[in-house]
Amino acid sequence: MKKIILIVVLLLLLVASGIIYWKYFFVFGEGVKSGHLNYVVLKGDVFKTYEGKLIQEGIRSRTAGSIQSYEFEFSIVNKGIAEKLMANSGKWFDLHYREYHHIVAWRGNTTYIVDSILAMREDR
Repeated sequence: MKKIILIVVLLLLLVASGIIYWKYFFVFGEGVKSGHLNYVVLKGDVFKTYEGKLIQEGIRSRTAGSIQSYEFEFSIVNKGIAEKLMANSGKWFDLHYREYHHIVAWRGNTTYIVDSILAMREDR
């Protein structure tokens, strides 16, 4: 009986570990976003994380009769990348990002994590 309980507990732990990995650490998607860097800030109550916003070309409307620009909100885990972005706010960037299913508090406030700068230009 103890052997069966041990096997069931180990299987449950294995399944729970797989679900946690898939929800919080599995890279769901990755790509490149381009646009003008609006801001990068360091913020948070317990976990201080770098958060930024990129304004992309074009306009869209979420509701009828209104106009809004494309915005890409992201988090940054690498301090060097964050500092480079902070020093060059307002410039045009091509940023590589990874997308996760859910956020983790110490990784940032968004599911999009910028992990590298592919290009930086004065203006497009």
